[in-house]
Amino acid sequence: MLAKINSFGILGLDAYPVTIEVDVSSGLPATTIVGLPDDSIRESKERVRSAIKNSGYDYPAQRIIINLSPADVKKEGPSFDLAIALGILAASQQIDMSRISSLAFLGELSLDGQLQPVNGALSIILGAIDNKSISAIVFPTKNQEECSITDNIPIVCAKSLKEVVYYTHCSDNLPYIEIKMENPLNQTSPNDLDFADVKGQYHVKRGLEIAAAGGHNCLLIGPPGSGKTMLAQRFPTILPDMTKAEILETTKIYSVLGQLKTNQRSINQRPIRSPHHTSSAISLVGGGSNPRPGEVTLSHNGVLFLDELPEFNRNVLEALRQPLEDRVVTIARASRTVQFPAQFIFIAAMNPCPCGWLMDTQRRCQCQPQQIQRYMSKISGPLLDRIDLHLQVPNPKPHELLSSHLAENSLIIKKRTLAARDKQTTRFHNTTINCNAQMDHQKTKRYCTLSMECQDLLKEAIEKLGLSARAHDKILRIARTIADLDENQNINLAHLAEAIGYRNLDRHHH
Repeated sequence: MLAKINSFGILGLDAYPVTIEVDVSSGLPATTIVGLPDDSIRESKERVRSAIKNSGYDYPAQRIIINLSPADVKKEGPSFDLAIALGILAASQQIDMSRISSLAFLGELSLDGQLQPVNGALSIILGAIDNKSISAIVFPTKNQEECSITDNIPIVCAKSLKEVVYYTHCSDNLPYIEIKMENPLNQTSPNDLDFADVKGQYHVKRGLEIAAAGGHNCLLIGPPGSGKTMLAQRFPTILPDMTKAEILETTKIYSVLGQLKTNQRSINQRPIRSPHHTSSAISLVGGGSNPRPGEVTLSHNGVLFLDELPEFNRNVLEALRQPLEDRVVTIARASRTVQFPAQFIFIAAMNPCPCGWLMDTQRRCQCQPQQIQRYMSKISGPLLDRIDLHLQVPNPKPHELLSSHLAENSLIIKKRTLAARDKQTTRFHNTTINCNAQMDHQKTKRYCTLSMECQDLLKEAIEKLGLSARAHDKILRIARTIADLDENQNINLAHLAEAIGYRNLDRHHH
């Protein structure tokens, strides 16, 4: 007897339909799974056997062949357990196949038949909406929060195998979960971090405000304890709130990687990821034999913060060059090519020298000039070229630290960055560009026109600093953002001079 059950697998970040074919025939009792299963799927036959027996059904003592179609795509994870169990029950005529032919089933089974949550529920729902042959999806109850984001397809949530079988036997209409749509996408959790906590550092805060307003990458250079990490952690608080599309995109990524917390419905705050400097290139940009997203994709629509930048392995940093430029990660394998989104603002922090005290007025730097040179050269010119703003972060003065004067809070700064972003939204209407930093060379030429005196100043800066063509474009984009913050239609000398001032590392590399 042959049974076919619908399910879904995950490839990269997207779901694709998988048909579980189960054939029960006479012969020596044995269960074989084919269709490129990984180890967790091969082991599922033991979980399924126990779950079926412990739920009060019979596991057929016959020859069972389970095929996961399409057979040429590698399948991963335990989410096919429920579909395999139902396939065996249908093929051995313990349940009616016609009742479940248009449903899709996902869930990991415990040995007692309870259903455990699966990764990638949101991707699967979005994939099923496009697949017209699926009328509803059955998920474990523990995926309920995530499933309630979208109401485009009926969702059933069950606690156990017994419950699913009971549904298929007893009811013409499966009891769909009530989608609680009290706009789940706008639940913003309170953020305790605030720019008001940072004393002094007005120049750096100004630089970060420009970075937030135009989506620019940023490098913070200063001695230990000057507040680089503190500033970077507060950076997301001045970024615009996420749009509905961004929330769905980001939630999908975290769902596929199993990084949503229990009962967390969606990611509604911009993520900030700060991987340790011992991270490998694959963990940072993604990859592996069955490609998975890395930290740059987890920081999609948010911030990637690398502390102690020169401590990272050189080849790890060089792997960042392509995502910073293209805003996607392309991973090519012999069988297929996968693309992961990587639209993030890059913030890096570093000391000015190995001992850290080069810029400090209170302590003397102990490093030799060649040591400093070697330390700085760990960051290659091409990578530095892709960072828009280079900000010096000196140690705060004692009177600033002791001052009771309240600094500007994140809300006030955010209002200004939002006003600047609104101008950019109008400017790039009907394009895929969201902010100034994403302009290509053509758009930069079009929207960053300079007066004659501005052109003379830029020419002089290029000659003195030895700027590359990319750095030239970056200065123009930063100047455009400064003009937007200034509510100015045109870029004037002051805007351009400030933008050039943020490229001070170029003269060290020159």
